[in-house]
Formats: sequence, structure tokens, C-alpha cells
Amino acid sequence: MNSKDTPEGSKFDALKWLMVVLLVAVGVVGNSMYAEQSLLYRVIALLVLALVAGFFAMKTAKGHAFFTLFKEAKNEVRKVVWPTRQETLQTTAMVVVVVLVIGLLLWGLDSFLGWMVSSIIG
Repeated sequence: MNSKDTPEGSKFDALKWLMVVLLVAVGVVGNSMYAEQSLLYRVIALLVLALVAGFFAMKTAKGHAFFTLFKEAKNEVRKVVWPTRQETLQTTAMVVVVVLVIGLLLWGLDSFLGWMVSSIIG
């Protein structure tokens, strides 16, 4: 990320973060105070509060940097060459076979060592 892409923090960033914390607190307290209300109404109210809190958070320097990182990560995921179905099935089959072989080897070693210890102890 270039230095020109990183926004400078404004003097109001602390106030914006305080607003985000207050909105989250209002959501938590309001959800418990209105527990007898319909779940649908409480979820809608929490979603609205989350959107408003997200809006305030995005207006801060760290929020803007996070959003930029999120967009760049999305672009990188688009560049990934995903395996085909056949490659995925072959890799999964190899992993399953190796796990079974190692499991059988460990079971055999455990049985042998258990037999040895029991024959020594009596």
C-alpha cells in the first residue's frame, strides 16, 4: 500500500470511535431491555445500528484502511487458480489413504507395544 493511499487520521477519529462504541452499547442494552419484543424487530434494530456503526467506523482512518485491505483481498481471491473437481477428488483420496495407512501403522505399533508391556508385566 502506498503512503498516499493511507489516509491521515483526523482529529475527530476518537469521537467517531466513541460513537461506534456507544451504538454497539445501545444495541446490546436495547436488545436485553426489549427481550419480550419480537425477535424480528430486535434483529432489524440491531442490523440498522450495525450499519450506522459501520458507517461511522468507515469514516475513520483505520476503518478506511480496513475497507481498502478488504477490497484488495477480494481482488487477490479472484486471481487464485482454483483446482478442478478431478484434482480436488484425487488430492482428497490421497489424503484419506495416507491417513488410513498411518492410522493402521500407529494401531499396529500400539498393539505391539501393549502386547510387549503386558508380557513383561505378566
